[in-house]
Amino acid sequence: MLIPEEGRKLAHYNHPSIHPTAPVLWAGRRHIGEPLRKMEITEGVVLGETEVPYDMESATIEAWLDEHPTFTNDYFIRKASRSLIDTWLIAHSISQPPNVAGSLTMGFGSSSGILTSGSGNIGSTATVIRTWAPADQLSTGTSSKGSCTSGSTTPVRKISAQEFERGGLVRPMVTTIDGTPTFLTPPSTTDSFGLTSRKSREELQSLDEKELLFELAKDICDDLETRTLAHKILQHVGVLTSADRASLFLVQGKKGTSTHCLVSALFDVSSQSTLADMETKEEIRVPWGSGIVGFVAESGETLNIPDAYQDDRFNQEIDARTGYRTKSLLCMAIKGKRGDVLGVAQVINKRDGPCFTLKDERVFSNYLQFCGIGLGNANLYQHSRLEVKRTQVLLDLARMIFEEQSTIEHMVCRILTHTLSLMQCQRAQVLLVHEASKGTFSRVFDLESKDLTETDSDSRSSPFEGRFPINIGITGYVATTGEMLNITNVYEDSRFDPQVDENSEFHHRDTLCMPIRNTECQVIGVIQLINKLDKLPFSASDESFVEAFTIFCGMGIHNTRMYEKAITAMAKQRVTLEVLSYHATAPAEEAECLRTSTIPSSQHFRLHSFDFDDDQMSDEDTYKACLRMFLDLDLVKRFQIEYDVLCRWLLSVKKNYRKVIYHNWRHAFNVAQMMFAILTKTKWWQVLGDMECLGLLIACLCHDLDHRGTNNSFQIKASSALAQLYSTSTMERHHFDQCLMILNTQGNQILSHLSPDEYSRVLKILEDAILATDLAVYFRNRGAFMELIDAKSYNWTKDEHRDLLRGMLMTVCDLSAITKPWDVERRVAELVASEFFEQGDIEREELNITPIDMMNREKKDQLPTMQVAFIDSICEPVYDVFAKLSPKLRPLLDGVRTNRKHWQSIITTQANGESH
Repeated sequence: MLIPEEGRKLAHYNHPSIHPTAPVLWAGRRHIGEPLRKMEITEGVVLGETEVPYDMESATIEAWLDEHPTFTNDYFIRKASRSLIDTWLIAHSISQPPNVAGSLTMGFGSSSGILTSGSGNIGSTATVIRTWAPADQLSTGTSSKGSCTSGSTTPVRKISAQEFERGGLVRPMVTTIDGTPTFLTPPSTTDSFGLTSRKSREELQSLDEKELLFELAKDICDDLETRTLAHKILQHVGVLTSADRASLFLVQGKKGTSTHCLVSALFDVSSQSTLADMETKEEIRVPWGSGIVGFVAESGETLNIPDAYQDDRFNQEIDARTGYRTKSLLCMAIKGKRGDVLGVAQVINKRDGPCFTLKDERVFSNYLQFCGIGLGNANLYQHSRLEVKRTQVLLDLARMIFEEQSTIEHMVCRILTHTLSLMQCQRAQVLLVHEASKGTFSRVFDLESKDLTETDSDSRSSPFEGRFPINIGITGYVATTGEMLNITNVYEDSRFDPQVDENSEFHHRDTLCMPIRNTECQVIGVIQLINKLDKLPFSASDESFVEAFTIFCGMGIHNTRMYEKAITAMAKQRVTLEVLSYHATAPAEEAECLRTSTIPSSQHFRLHSFDFDDDQMSDEDTYKACLRMFLDLDLVKRFQIEYDVLCRWLLSVKKNYRKVIYHNWRHAFNVAQMMFAILTKTKWWQVLGDMECLGLLIACLCHDLDHRGTNNSFQIKASSALAQLYSTSTMERHHFDQCLMILNTQGNQILSHLSPDEYSRVLKILEDAILATDLAVYFRNRGAFMELIDAKSYNWTKDEHRDLLRGMLMTVCDLSAITKPWDVERRVAELVASEFFEQGDIEREELNITPIDMMNREKKDQLPTMQVAFIDSICEPVYDVFAKLSPKLRPLLDGVRTNRKHWQSIITTQANGESH
């Protein structure tokens, strides 16, 4: 009969419960009223979905249910489990193959469901093996809140490192933190290895001993889930020995340590016990070598005790607690391939005799050999799964740590929250080592397990600080030595100070203290865990978890400190920039004075002349001349530049030039004048357009901003901050950044009325033009430009051709002093040489290197020779190509050649003087 005795009471409405297996009878129903269909069970084996030939009693119950749909509906609404609903949905939505469909008939949170006949005989059981985890194990663990205000939210299911002990993982660890997906994956439905057909008790009894052992061994050979396997083993040994109850203890902990013991995998399994029933029983731990089980595990001997109460090793407290009286007892070790003890199985109370016989011992021993192989394989499988889970948990914790590193308080709060959840301990502390004194702590953070259950725990973004006294003896030792401490009883350790427990309800019992290191393996902190909630000492598994976790914690704390330092540095930089900007910006009063001044014409200043000389001009005259350039090119009107802003910007640009010998404001002004003269004389302003003319004029005035009187080569030799900031075109990039700083400073924003596209375009022109003043860029572009001009293949509508033109124009203007009348050119050449010689002096005195000839004051007599070489290699080629491009620029080339003759004349004179 397939329905247990309790099923007969189903028709009584007030009956409080029904046997867990009863719903199998209608789990496959489409709806009430159809002929009942279910998985056919023939001799306990699930074959498929067919009509079931019920007896009259079952048919009566079904008929009653059909006739009372209100009761049936109400009953299942109140009683049906989530797994049963899932089973119904799967059965009615997916066509399952026979072996899978059979696995769907149960679903009550156990790895196997037992259909018993009510006779209490284990041999008559029919087991249906489930192929998926219970519904609570399939939960994704998503937080009920849509979002969390703090990263300190604990995982939905607290994870204990104890679960990673051998045999300790009961449920898969599935969790999400802060409502985000984690590395943890739900258990796969493919972990089951199919269904094993199990013979009924009558069939097993008809077999001889060898065939019986074979059938039972076959039943356990493909089961790799420890608890399911343990349940099968105990069911089988009950059949083999006709025992009333059976228990299985598995070895746990490292040999030779206090954690080495035996833990009940399943205890007191009777003929009617299901695995679901076993889940509710308390775990029993037996010390190694203690009692009957401990003795068998330690010695490896078999014990067959006719009367347990006559054996001193028998613990009578278990009988007193359960109310069950143990009479006869057979206990035997389960050994692995290498002879190591994996566990101990014991059967209690022979059902058909006063005690267990020698035949029982022999059959028991033969069967347990197969069990040893099965448990060994299951242990290997569990170990591999646990290593995967261990990796997943650590990856998940690492993700949690590194996803946000805003403040040290927030980071430590996340560490403490998840440490408490992972390790299941009462209190956790993170102590940050003082950087100056490694033996002391600068900050101490703490969190208790009860803090996680308080109403404000979700919104907490920082831990508590300095609530509890510091156990300086233990934490100080770990901080100074870098060693890990796992102390089972702190009161037996001389480093523990008992005064920390005085006047406190909290009592230290055991502690695990571990150093936190940064990426350079320096101890930057200590994490201390106190008192596990299960009152067990911290295990080796706990140690390995915390050790791995502290690696991520160390990197997280180190990175957060670096981030905080970076934020502080950025804040200081902003303050510095504000101060510099204030001092670098021209006063509004000066700008107002310039705004109200009369601006003479370009003819007055001779701005169109190629032989322009500013020697007799005052600084105020240069400001007015610059304003005239902007006005004559119609840039002020075209780009709606506010006149007072333009005046202040000009004064600010001038103010940001240092008082160096040559690369100062006057040089920038002369470069801008030459650009204005070229654009107006050639009318190239019509070719380039207003926007490019604006960019070029601003670039000329700003192209040497904050020049220090030293070139790029010097910056690299001196390993200056500028060289570290800019790897190429060092000074030019600095000039451009200074230009941007002034343009973005309040009161100097002359480009504020440009559209976003125009603004981006002007900045691009500006950047390219300033970088083009680097002679390295000039040499890189000169060949392509000369080929275009010589072949007359240029097309100024093409962006790349216009880019080349603007870059070469900047060089022509930057070097324009070489084209001026001889007295102007010689004066400028001497200024340039003086600046170069000062750089050479610095290189010799500070960098301890010999400067090149151009920078060497000792070779100043070679200036004419160097000038001729400079004209031949750099100047004359570029002015020659521009003379070909526009005849109006021929005076520039003539000026260069004239000045070359003067320098050559000096060389000749010097040579003649030396000859005399």
